[in-house]
Amino acid sequence: MCWRRRLQLAAIVAFAVAYAGLSHYGNSAAKTHDLGVGLALGPVLTVGLLLLWRGTHLWVALLAAVAGAVVLRHYWPVLERNFSLVYLLQEGGFYSLMAASFGGSLLGDRVALCTQLADQVHGPLTPQEVLYTRRVTAAWALFFLLITAATLILFVFAPLRLWSLFANFCVLPLIGLMFVAEYAVRRRVLPQVPRRGILAAVRVYFAKSP
Repeated sequence: MCWRRRLQLAAIVAFAVAYAGLSHYGNSAAKTHDLGVGLALGPVLTVGLLLLWRGTHLWVALLAAVAGAVVLRHYWPVLERNFSLVYLLQEGGFYSLMAASFGGSLLGDRVALCTQLADQVHGPLTPQEVLYTRRVTAAWALFFLLITAATLILFVFAPLRLWSLFANFCVLPLIGLMFVAEYAVRRRVLPQVPRRGILAAVRVYFAKSP
C-alpha cells in the first residue's frame, strides 16, 4: 500500500472515530441537542445534495439546499426535542436501506449486488463464482437486517447511552469483521480469484455507474 493510500485510510479512520465520539457525546452527555441534530442530519443532507447535483444540475442542488435550510430553521426546535428519533431514523434508515439493496438484488432474475461488483473487478465470472457472490449478497442482506433489528430493539428497550454505544462504536467493527470473515471464506472457496479488496470493487462500481 503506497503512502498516499495509507494517508487516505488514516484520514477516513480518524474522521469515523471523531464522528462516532461526537455523536456519542451528543446523545449521552451534551447539555444542548444542537450538536446531535447537526451530526445526525449533516451527512445525510450532504450526500443527498451531492447525489442531486450529480444527477441533475448545480442550480437544482442549490435550490434544494436553500429549501432545506428554510425547513430546518423552521423545524429545528422540534428536531431538538426529538433528536434521539432523528438518530434512530439515520441509523435504522441507512442499515435497512443497505439490507433492501442487497436483498432486492436477489429477487427474480436480477443480478446479485456482489455479483455485479465482482464482475466489474474480476469478470467474466465462472458459474461457481456467480453462485458464491450470490450467497455473499444474501449474507450481507441478513447482516444488515440483523443490525437494523438490533438498533431498533436497543433503542426501544435499552438506555439511550447503551444504544449510542452500539450505534457509534460497535457497528463499524462488526462490518469490518464481516469483511474479514468473507475474505477468509473466499480464499478457501475460490482460491483462484485475485485478491483485490472491496475498495477496488467500490471504485470500479462508482466509476462505471451513471
